[in-house]
Amino acid sequence: MLSCDICGETVTSEPDMKAHLLIVHMENEVICPFCKLSGVNYDEMCFHIETAHFEQNELERSFARINTIQIRTSDNRKDNTLQCRMEVNSSVHSACASNHPKISAQSLPYDGTLKHKTFYSENLTKSRKFLKSKEKECDPSKIKGSIYETTYSSPECPFCGRIEDCSQDMENHVKTKHADLLDTPSEDHDQPLYDCPMCGLICTNYPILQEHVDLHLEESSFGHGIDRVQCSRDLELAHQLQQEEDRKKRSEESRQEMKEFQKLQRQYGLDNSGGYKQQQLRNMEIEVNRGRMHPSEFHRRKADMMESLAIGIDDGKTKTSGIIEALYRYYQNAATDVRRVWLSTGVDHFHSSFGDKGWGCGYRNFQMLLSSLLQNDAYDDCLKGMSIPCIPKIQSMIEDAWKEGFDPQGASQLNNRLQGTKAWIGACEVYTLLTSLRVKCHIVDFHKSTGPLGTHPRLFEWILNYYSSDREGSPKVMCTSKPPIYLQHQE
Repeated sequence: MLSCDICGETVTSEPDMKAHLLIVHMENEVICPFCKLSGVNYDEMCFHIETAHFEQNELERSFARINTIQIRTSDNRKDNTLQCRMEVNSSVHSACASNHPKISAQSLPYDGTLKHKTFYSENLTKSRKFLKSKEKECDPSKIKGSIYETTYSSPECPFCGRIEDCSQDMENHVKTKHADLLDTPSEDHDQPLYDCPMCGLICTNYPILQEHVDLHLEESSFGHGIDRVQCSRDLELAHQLQQEEDRKKRSEESRQEMKEFQKLQRQYGLDNSGGYKQQQLRNMEIEVNRGRMHPSEFHRRKADMMESLAIGIDDGKTKTSGIIEALYRYYQNAATDVRRVWLSTGVDHFHSSFGDKGWGCGYRNFQMLLSSLLQNDAYDDCLKGMSIPCIPKIQSMIEDAWKEGFDPQGASQLNNRLQGTKAWIGACEVYTLLTSLRVKCHIVDFHKSTGPLGTHPRLFEWILNYYSSDREGSPKVMCTSKPPIYLQHQE
């Protein structure tokens, strides 16, 4: 039999004692039997009792010494002395056991606990009185009667408060009436053992094992709950960070797209910075401010521009005639290393001015192509009585062709507006304008290079076949009846 040093409970084996200490004194609260101190472990409680309650511990040791003296001096009172010592020890152990959480919280009624505490305090007071009287009188024969009459009263049950005549009767009472509270295993038969499935702890009492396993489950459930909450928070944080990163990425992409779009708008004249007229006046003012143009010249050119815009006809100040004739003479006489030359019909050259510098090449190429068609009698029915239009007039003519239903896709790309802008035009817009004037034409697209290093041999082969198909003899320089080609290069 093993006895617990804290509460006095006895168990049959060392595993049961370990289970008792784990469940009763380690997992539950340890309370001081003298001052009700709690919240410390078993070792700290022992140290507290030895230091703070030395007088109470000395009292118990004095009881043992007094009992020994009484045994030696009086053989007649031997049995009575042993009986009284058992009562005192039982009272002390009962006081310790009353602080046991399991008994005080689950088994003992409130009245029983109160009576137990009253019994302990009364015995403690009487014991202190006895020690004081012992210091004054050293003769044990004079005080033995008063000691046992005062200190050792009839024993009282610490569980139900029942009073018995002697300690033997009280022991029988406790074993018979309160055996379930003592948890003392019977020795007459083998008790089954229960293993904890979590840690392997062996218990002889199934309710204790159940309580022990419940503690495991509660701890595990609490840990898993914390893990799930932490995992959920981590996922939520990761989702928020991903959303923030995606938002920043979309914002940066949108800003970059807007920047590129504005760049293209400026490049193709769609930034609402004005058209031909505004640029012409602005550039002439700059020339005047730099001293390159006299103010009188500025006003004269401005008047000519306003007149040209009013009638819609180019003023001809950027036109150069006789280009084909000059090329014919050069290749016929000077270019000795050239084997064959094919020239288009007559064409006038138009260069850029202050009003269209940087964006008007497509309009100037159309003016050159139209000048050749006007010199060709084959197009008199379509272009009869027509003059070379100025750039704002060309823009207006293309917008009219869009309104008639020509090239709706191209119209939507340029927002159905060219006048008052510096928008670029290309082969598609020229094709739309010529088609609206009933001039037959078609577009040939060389959408990728056909030679090494980005060269276009098939393009030049197509141009050669276009002009050389008209066999009118075999001179070195041949002037054909073919109009010039409107060539647009996409960088």
